[in-house]
Amino acid sequence: MPRQVDYEDRRRRIAEAVCALIARSGMEAVSLRDVAAQADVSMGAVQRSFRTKEDMLLFALEHISQQVSDRANQRIAAAPTPQAASTLLSHTLAQMALLDEESQTQAHVWLTFVAQAPASEKLTDVLRATYTKLHDLVAWLIRYGQDTQEVPRNVDPDREAHTLLALADGLTVQVLAGHHSPETALAVLQRHIDQLLDATSDPG
Repeated sequence: MPRQVDYEDRRRRIAEAVCALIARSGMEAVSLRDVAAQADVSMGAVQRSFRTKEDMLLFALEHISQQVSDRANQRIAAAPTPQAASTLLSHTLAQMALLDEESQTQAHVWLTFVAQAPASEKLTDVLRATYTKLHDLVAWLIRYGQDTQEVPRNVDPDREAHTLLALADGLTVQVLAGHHSPETALAVLQRHIDQLLDATSDPG
């Protein structure tokens, strides 16, 4: 009896192989032969899983985007109840910024895809959808902080979420470039969160 193939598992393995190759050698390393070797599957299996190279790259980006979103959500779900909004914001933004050693490969891959986005409308669409999900999560955490009276009511959650997400994204780049260490990047995030909690003036 022929062995049944788990196609979704194979697609995930191929996506992880794509990400590993990008992290190691950049987007130019993503050839059909190298992806097949990295995933330990045949070239035919890669071709049966994805019609084109762009489809394969899109799936890999969606895979890593889901991992980033899941890590942030899991951090919230795993927090003891009740949990301070400031703590949730700090931990969640640190996950989004991909600052720990475990996340460095993801950070490298994510920024490689961001660099490729101007040349691909489909990649741009996936990135935009991911940033929207992360923005909505940060805005929700700020509203939670307002409900617990940790964040002042005069703070605009959507506007502040844009700022915090842009800060986290920029720190990802600066850690990879060696301008910040993960520790100093976390300190920058924490300072901004502390300022948010101390906001008392009406921004108008």
